[in-house]
Amino acid sequence: MTHLSVEMLAADATEPITSAGHAQLGIAVLAGIAVIVLLISRFKLHAFLSLIIGSLVLGAVAGAPLEAAIASFSAGLGTTVAGTGVLIALGAVLGKLLADSGGADQIVDTILAKASSRTMPWAMVLIAGIVGLPIFFEVGIVLLIPVVLLVAKRGNFSLMRIGIPALAGLSVMHGLIPPHPGPLVAVDAVGANLGITLALGVVVAVPTAIIAGPVFSRYAARWVDIHPPEQMLHTPGDAAAGRTGDGPDERPGFGITVATVLLPVVMMLAKALVDIVVDDPEHTVQRVFDVVGSPLIALLTAVIVAMFTLGRAAGFTRGRTAATVERSLAPIAGVLLIVGAGGGFKQTLVDAGVGQMILDVSKGWHISTLLLAWLIAVAIRLATGSATVATISAAGLLAPLAAELSTTHGALLVLAIGAGSLFFSHVNDAGFWLVKEYFGMNVGQTLKTWSVMETLISVVGIVCVLLLSLVL
Repeated sequence: MTHLSVEMLAADATEPITSAGHAQLGIAVLAGIAVIVLLISRFKLHAFLSLIIGSLVLGAVAGAPLEAAIASFSAGLGTTVAGTGVLIALGAVLGKLLADSGGADQIVDTILAKASSRTMPWAMVLIAGIVGLPIFFEVGIVLLIPVVLLVAKRGNFSLMRIGIPALAGLSVMHGLIPPHPGPLVAVDAVGANLGITLALGVVVAVPTAIIAGPVFSRYAARWVDIHPPEQMLHTPGDAAAGRTGDGPDERPGFGITVATVLLPVVMMLAKALVDIVVDDPEHTVQRVFDVVGSPLIALLTAVIVAMFTLGRAAGFTRGRTAATVERSLAPIAGVLLIVGAGGGFKQTLVDAGVGQMILDVSKGWHISTLLLAWLIAVAIRLATGSATVATISAAGLLAPLAAELSTTHGALLVLAIGAGSLFFSHVNDAGFWLVKEYFGMNVGQTLKTWSVMETLISVVGIVCVLLLSLVL
């Protein structure tokens, strides 16, 4: 999924690059997506190139000037890479240090010793839910990927049996639980109570994560039976690591390894708590934690700490540590380009006015406010690929209706919007390409697993919200 800051979203609020009507925009969206899918699946063209061509086709069919479509795509690519590229790179460095030092092995051995094959998916969704509470989806992925891949390999699990629960835990947190930016802005836009939203969000998140994670992973593993991709799996002693032995002579302890991995989580959670408690952007304490708890600083700090707590514990020299960092960056080059191009395609959709088209069309619908909120968020999500854009656009449209709702139903409105914003991630979502590349799947496999999982989260989420609305 594409996760953008509020500042980035403000940049999206520009005049459309085309004056096309709703029908023409709808055709343009379908044409752009069809071209991307056809080029990748039929002609085996690289996803990066396919996304560029699909974006240009979208702009052309929508009647946008070519230079405007190019500018939109470039801006979206740049924004996405700026927002997630450095985080992915830092996460890759942390993951490589975790793997080469034997720290990931230590975590895997401990988890395998404590959890049976029956309970492993449940353990993964719990870990992902806790880790994903204060951090962006992309950050959570790069923190958990080394553990997910090694657990799948060492435990001889299908990657989907372990990966889907982890992805579900992260995605549910992102869409439903503050302090993620989408839910926070939605809470503010509709005037909902933050504490009640958090409490009800947890009530909705638990069954949703269970059904979309451990339960659905049984079926996903049957549909797509794959194993960890070698290019993403860095195990001690492999040829790519440039090692002659079977691994380091010593491994860092389980406690210090977990503490190192959770360090950025704790830093970002501290920022979130300070933001809620202090609630004054000019206050010195909040300004300090805004810096300390930013994803960039938190991950950078974790990488530097890992060089000592993991690298030194495994006997790494300075040269060895530098070589490990260098080797960690090569495998993610393609991932960065594809994720960036997905962001470019999303921005072309937004700038063409597709999101506004969905809002305009939905204004005449006469249904339950909660269901309307979900449907509007679903439509914007499908069109733009951005969960955060869908959340904030839907919240803005429905804000006037929130004044008539009770305190609990105002919180449920935020959750309905959040659930809708996660519906069916596909080729216009940068997160789709991120998951595809990390797990070594093709487009069809990603649709059958990740996209279906996201849809389950969305549907189960709104069902839980509607049920709660009947009793609260």
